[in-house]
Amino acid sequence: MALLTKRPKGTQDFLPDRTGKLQYLESTLLGTAKLYGFGEIRTPVFEHTELFTRSVGDTTDVVQKEMYTFNDKKGRSVTLKPEGTAGVVRAAVENGLLNEALPLKLSYVTPCFRYENTQEGRYRQFHQFGVEVLGAKSPSADAEVISLIHECLSVLEVENLTLEINSIGCPNCRPSYHAALKEYFSQYTDRLCPTCLERLDKNPLRILDCKCPECKEIAKGAPVVLDFLCDDCRTHFEGLKQRLAAMEIPYTIDPTIVRGLDYYTKTVFEFVSNQIGAQGTVCGGGRYDGLVEEVGGPATCGLGFAIGLERLLAVMEAGGCEFPQERPCDLYIAPMGEAASIEALRLVTQLRQEGFVAETDTVGRSLKAQMKYADKIGAAYTLVLGDNELAAGKANLKRMADGQQQEVELCQLTDALYARLFEQIGEAGPVLEGLLGQMNPVEL
Repeated sequence: MALLTKRPKGTQDFLPDRTGKLQYLESTLLGTAKLYGFGEIRTPVFEHTELFTRSVGDTTDVVQKEMYTFNDKKGRSVTLKPEGTAGVVRAAVENGLLNEALPLKLSYVTPCFRYENTQEGRYRQFHQFGVEVLGAKSPSADAEVISLIHECLSVLEVENLTLEINSIGCPNCRPSYHAALKEYFSQYTDRLCPTCLERLDKNPLRILDCKCPECKEIAKGAPVVLDFLCDDCRTHFEGLKQRLAAMEIPYTIDPTIVRGLDYYTKTVFEFVSNQIGAQGTVCGGGRYDGLVEEVGGPATCGLGFAIGLERLLAVMEAGGCEFPQERPCDLYIAPMGEAASIEALRLVTQLRQEGFVAETDTVGRSLKAQMKYADKIGAAYTLVLGDNELAAGKANLKRMADGQQQEVELCQLTDALYARLFEQIGEAGPVLEGLLGQMNPVEL
């Protein structure tokens, strides 16, 4: 029978061997953010389209080319979210979170969708971990957010990443920079792509972010934004550099970083890897002091970042980072006969309630086939259960690693399995101790 369909272009199937890695990333990132005072928020996977056209910017590649936008059954335009920040800010305003003590610190993991050319590290459906800080004006907030990323990557033991920072000014100083950019790019109207020709009048800063090779080459000679900063933006940027130095977080200044979204002001930054080809930006973010007002809230400064989880996973795999071992099966009970099958099901249910990973046959395999299956799933122990064992109320608990067996009372199977696993701590060391730590701590 032929396969009905294949997965859509630009998407991935995460099978169990990789799903565990993603869960590890998510729990580590969210857990580290919690240490910094961030609470988790979850927002809808789609929003009204105007949220993104107004906040992200109608001259960005995201809005012009990449959004999955459609009309619902009542003709309202909705969009699968291409990034996480706008939805979080909308939720904060709509739910009155800005009326609480500031700064408001939120973290999230969310799927995002962008219709773009797929390549290594770039997908049409992907996942982001991000944080947003609302109501913090000081460069100390910028430094703390960058410190959080630095700590996350340190905990995950990710190496060979470079922090690159820049300032793109504010509404006070950016007009003069825009004028300089317009004057410069006007010399090359015969070489700019059609999209950048439109941007020349509306928002010449976006030309610096164009992916067209010809436009990228022209942009290399464009005026540098740091030469146009006002005193406030320059002081803020210097304050950030001083704080990063105090925290011993190395960085380089890259005046070409503008980020792909219009809401950014002042600080922008990226953590870049050289291990996954052209799409090397693992994390990006910055300050967006006018976004809350654009969404309809009170004047509130803000900043944040997002990490692409698929891209981070690719960097970690390329760098040989270690991931926690999946919890193996503690005990496989192999029943022989109908009565034994019922009792085996009762026993594994009891064991699972006590925090063990326990399995039994549900497909009618022979005893030999069950033993092969137990070996395949890496069961630490097996127990064969037949009429004789049921009558005696006892069975042999077999350690698969070396074949050692111990007769145990079925009514005391839980205690016996605990005892045998604890005996192995001295033999297997901290690895087994870590696996035992995944059990219910109350029961232990």
